[in-house]
Amino acid sequence: MTSKRYKLISCEVLFREMCAAIARSPHQVDLEFVPKGLHDLGCAGMQTRLREIVGRVREEDYDAILLGYGLCNHGLVGLAARTLPLVVPRAHDCITLFLGSKERYLEYFHSHPGVYFKTTGWIERGTASGELSQLSIQHKNGMNRPYAELVEKYGEDNAQFLWEELGRQAKHYGQLTYIEMGVTDERPFQEQTRKEAEQRGWKYESLPGDLGLIQRLVNGDWRDSEVLVVPPGHALVAKHDEGILAAEPIRQK
Repeated sequence: MTSKRYKLISCEVLFREMCAAIARSPHQVDLEFVPKGLHDLGCAGMQTRLREIVGRVREEDYDAILLGYGLCNHGLVGLAARTLPLVVPRAHDCITLFLGSKERYLEYFHSHPGVYFKTTGWIERGTASGELSQLSIQHKNGMNRPYAELVEKYGEDNAQFLWEELGRQAKHYGQLTYIEMGVTDERPFQEQTRKEAEQRGWKYESLPGDLGLIQRLVNGDWRDSEVLVVPPGHALVAKHDEGILAAEPIRQK
């Protein structure tokens, strides 16, 4: 196999898994992590930031740009391949990458409604910080503030409504599932998740993860059922089918 050089741009919640997979890749993979808080900017904000990050890549130095993301609430939509192909997993979000396939994710999700997932990355890096925290939708709307501050900002009646709405949304969940990826001693992370579930009165489960999809991504083993290769001159679009993502020619303005 001829060694390639890839640029990998990934959400930091995959930090440990991406590093472990790259260490075993036959290719040279230059890795850039993006703060998890990027998701909190909303669809348009995430799209803009990712376009900026991809646009800074020195394309003459690489054979392809890999993305450690799923569709992530349409945050990848519109991302364009200029002179290098973009390679992105066919996934709605990162849980597919942790579980190894979109099929396994959907099977578990449908059999465990109301589940919230935890991994090393979601525990260590799951909170927005710095600039992205200041730009986040939650920050702009005041939804990351204590109840007293909501009252001060919105008034008693509106604050009460917002607080109850947050509580109502939380009621849809009833289980914490920790995905064990095997890249470190995860017992402290599992115990932390178990205690959080106990405090919330939720169920707890530990589920074996699967590094296979991530490993194949950085190995250049790109199977059409698992990843989308966006050729130069095309951009990412969302599809409401099993493919999740597709590539369409860039429209000339």
